[in-house]
Amino acid sequence: MKNNTLNKIAALSATLLFVGSAAAQDTVKVRERTIVHDTVVKERTERVRPPLRRGEFGIRYMPTFSAIDLRTYNGEVVKGSATMGHGAGIMLGFNIGKNVGLQAEVNYYQVTQSYKDRNLNREVNVSYLNIPLLLSLNTNKTMPVNLNIVAGPQFGINIGSTIKTTGGENADALQAVVGLKQGDVGLAYGAGLEFALNRNHTTRLDLGYRGFYGLVDANATDNGNNTYNVIVKASRRTYGAYIGFAFLF
Repeated sequence: MKNNTLNKIAALSATLLFVGSAAAQDTVKVRERTIVHDTVVKERTERVRPPLRRGEFGIRYMPTFSAIDLRTYNGEVVKGSATMGHGAGIMLGFNIGKNVGLQAEVNYYQVTQSYKDRNLNREVNVSYLNIPLLLSLNTNKTMPVNLNIVAGPQFGINIGSTIKTTGGENADALQAVVGLKQGDVGLAYGAGLEFALNRNHTTRLDLGYRGFYGLVDANATDNGNNTYNVIVKASRRTYGAYIGFAFLF
């Protein structure tokens, strides 16, 4: 009787040991398959996601909206209405990491403002070259879609201004002139959205918004004899969009 009991216990122990060994082997195999699967997924992900490109160059078309307050012959102020001007620019950037970068831009734009002064029609045209130096914060430069926000100082250069007058102008009247400082400085800011157009993510469609708030008065004070400045004392403000292409290298 005792021997039968011992034999049963031995058989049960052997069965449990066999089952435990088989389960352990299955667990090891599952772990090995999991490790292999994770390794394959990681390798595929690394192949799909390209490395970070440090350099960046972009070209853009930039429709810009701005308004200029203007002064009439008798000193009254005409509030400028927002008008769209056409501009273009280039961008050169350096990506410190996938989330932070620096970029410099050179942007040209022209603003036109029309108004009435007595029985005269006047049209003011001003051209600027804007040079912003920006810090860029990105969601991820290596991803196919990247959102960025930028901010930094901007230096503006007035490269030309004219005023065109039509109507019955009085020869004895003071001459209207556009008196603007040669340069100004302010704060540029904006946001953008980039879409990769190729597998390596090195060519991107670039869309965004750009604003500028001037920190200095834009008008000049010395107008000369028998002239008056049509520009009201104010800082420059512009708001615009851009569309273009960026190339990473």
